[in-house]
Amino acid sequence: MAAISVLVAVQARSLADREIAELENRLIAAKRTELKNYLALARTAISKDYGRALPDDEDAKERVIHTLAAMIYGQDGYFFVYDYEGNNLVAPRQTELIGANWAGLTDAAGTPIVDELISIARRGSGYHSYLWHKPSTGEEAQMVSFVVGLQDWRWAIGTGIFIDDVLATVAAARSETEARIRETFLWIAGITMAALLLVFFSGLWLNIRERRLADAKLKALTQRIFDTQEEERGRVARELHDSISQMLVGVRYMLELARRRLRTGDARAEENLGGGIDALGGAIQEVRRISRDLRPGVLDDLGLGPALQSLTEEFGARTGIEMEFETVVFRNRLDQDAKISLYRVAQEALTNIERHAEASRVSLHVFGHTDGATLRIADNGRGLAAARDSAGPPQGLGLRNMQERIEQLGGQLRIQSSRNGTVIEAQVPLTHMLAPESGPPPQNKERKSA
Repeated sequence: MAAISVLVAVQARSLADREIAELENRLIAAKRTELKNYLALARTAISKDYGRALPDDEDAKERVIHTLAAMIYGQDGYFFVYDYEGNNLVAPRQTELIGANWAGLTDAAGTPIVDELISIARRGSGYHSYLWHKPSTGEEAQMVSFVVGLQDWRWAIGTGIFIDDVLATVAAARSETEARIRETFLWIAGITMAALLLVFFSGLWLNIRERRLADAKLKALTQRIFDTQEEERGRVARELHDSISQMLVGVRYMLELARRRLRTGDARAEENLGGGIDALGGAIQEVRRISRDLRPGVLDDLGLGPALQSLTEEFGARTGIEMEFETVVFRNRLDQDAKISLYRVAQEALTNIERHAEASRVSLHVFGHTDGATLRIADNGRGLAAARDSAGPPQGLGLRNMQERIEQLGGQLRIQSSRNGTVIEAQVPLTHMLAPESGPPPQNKERKSA
């Protein structure tokens, strides 16, 4: 029994260590992807000044410095710039670094910082990890930076993310696993003293149960982290990069043109100002749309039906596609996970229709039944096969996201596609339907066309 106990404990620890290491690698990989997105936004913001400037254009350099110094995000996020001699040009959250030469700087562990960042920039781009003072706390924390080189100006431009939260999450998971393994081992030892036979069966059952619990908790934690990444990083980064940043660059261009024309007395300056104001208004509307897409308040306040109705109305008004919406009033009888998942499936389906289907009419129907609840979306577009031929392999990402969301609820996702259109049905089981508060549920239906 002692040998079996030791073997089970070693195997459980080995499995937990592998899963925790995989969790840590995925979290850090997600942080690195986030860094690339931030730096892509920065390069977009300075592309106009840098792309047209000569190596000795001091005015363009000054404009780029001001642009990067103003681009801060979160509590600790900012962009830094060093020239290839080690002089700091931009550090908005640590202004004492600006103007000084930091060649040869190392962290508390002896890791070279500035020299290595410059070396990476000379080679093109890359990552570097080191200890750095966290602006929000003033204490040293592990930081991962991504840096690229502006070779014409001999600059290293980059940004970094502190990963102390990742390390804390991994440490907590490891501590919990170790505590559980120790607890299980003590259970086995105590039962062994009472009865050898009872120890054999009870110990085996406890170890299998604890291992399954550890696996389930680690997988649930990983899923929650991936959901957060999908909501806060993937969609926000794409939306900001593809829409907001481009709009703001256009606004800046029109305002700068208006300023130059005002100085010369050109009467067309007012026209440029009007265009800039209109574009800025569009950017504000886009920010509101992104905020609403991330978490629509009507979903929590009124339930799935009104949220989907608002989504279809906004989609029809934006795209000009004829929309038909029909639902049985749920009175918030779906649990929170089912409401969010069905809403996200509808959102993803409409996005795919807008980008790939070339449809002129879309119908959305959501209703409850004896087996649970079903969301049905149909369009008269060109079908998945034709869309895949023109859009390439990445188009399957949205469908995989839908599939994973519904499978997580224990439901089913069915897709039927032809040259005459596509039908997507997402069904969640009855376990996600809450009991009615009082009285029989109403049978009236709501129909909406847009």
